[in-house]
Amino acid sequence: MIDTYGALLLHVLIALGFALSIWLASFLLGRVGIALGVKNTAYECGMIPKMTIQPRFSVKFYLVAMLFILFDIEVVFMVPWAVCYREFIAQHGPIILGSMASFVSLLMIGYLYAIKKGALEWTK
Repeated sequence: MIDTYGALLLHVLIALGFALSIWLASFLLGRVGIALGVKNTAYECGMIPKMTIQPRFSVKFYLVAMLFILFDIEVVFMVPWAVCYREFIAQHGPIILGSMASFVSLLMIGYLYAIKKGALEWTK
């Protein structure tokens, strides 16, 4: 048993030792300088920072970004399927095509739902 998990245990111990040593080094070396009032300001470029509030982003921006990520990740599943389709069609036939058709239909249902809810309209 120790032979099986010995390498894994050694890897975990090395990772923990590395993390602790980096944390300890940053803790000890990070306290070298004395923080002044100027150092605690937002910018050190010579300009006096203006205390204005950042403009708010519309929720639509985040919604469209999340939908893009959702529908973009489908490519991760579709590309290997398309590459290996020719090899698998000889063995499994319509099962492969049916599984991808069901996957694409579920994605289409999600896309139509997003359109119906107005997730991609910026004017609303």
